[in-house]
Amino acid sequence: MKGPMNTIHPLDPATQVGSPESALERKLSYHLPLTFSEKDALRWLERRERSYPAGTVIVEEGDPSDNLYIIASGWLHGSTRLEDGGRQILRFYFLGDITATFSLAWGYCAATLTAVSDCTLFEVPRHALGRIFRDYPRLSALLYAVGSAEQVALSDRLTSVGRTDAIKRVGTLLLQIRTQLQVVDGPAGSVFELPLTLQDLGDATGLTKTHVGRTLRALERDGLIERDGKIIRIVAIDALTERVRFKDRVTHVATDWFAEG
Repeated sequence: MKGPMNTIHPLDPATQVGSPESALERKLSYHLPLTFSEKDALRWLERRERSYPAGTVIVEEGDPSDNLYIIASGWLHGSTRLEDGGRQILRFYFLGDITATFSLAWGYCAATLTAVSDCTLFEVPRHALGRIFRDYPRLSALLYAVGSAEQVALSDRLTSVGRTDAIKRVGTLLLQIRTQLQVVDGPAGSVFELPLTLQDLGDATGLTKTHVGRTLRALERDGLIERDGKIIRIVAIDALTERVRFKDRVTHVATDWFAEG
């Protein structure tokens, strides 16, 4: 697989002042207004940029890793290899997400990170995130709270894989994607391009790609979604939410316990 499309180019932190809002800043600002110093701290993280073509393995499960990645554009997924040679996709990553946090506890990769579409990432050394936790306690609390909410959402989806039928599995995944995109894109997150193959969807839901295809057609037939190529529109959000018993874990994060900014 080809490597990054361009070389790392460190940016002078001074050039970040007055620069456009970063995706991570937009995501966190959804939950809490950030101070100027907190915004500058986030931009300080975004100093090493790399672009990767779709299909590139960014990091491999089991490899040593001292870096995290902030997504500036594109989609990625984290997966683990099964004993039978199959693959379980654990979660998807979108604009503004911090990826590879699954490596923080050990210094090696607990999952494989793969570019689903062409993507641009900011490479962040672990010690740089440590500086944020040392110097910006309110920002650190927000990162922790958002990360915890996303872990609960992951648990919900994995529960759906083990305990529910195909409609609930696929419906839950589509609604989770919608809510995560909505944090950065607003209501437009209800219509999104799904750059995933049926195999990708199957590896995320524990279904065969044939079963995924049938399930998507069933959701269309029931008037819950519309598809136009790779474009997905959830046309009956309340009805789909009720049908799959979906719980939105990511658009409402409590911040009343944070220290003052």
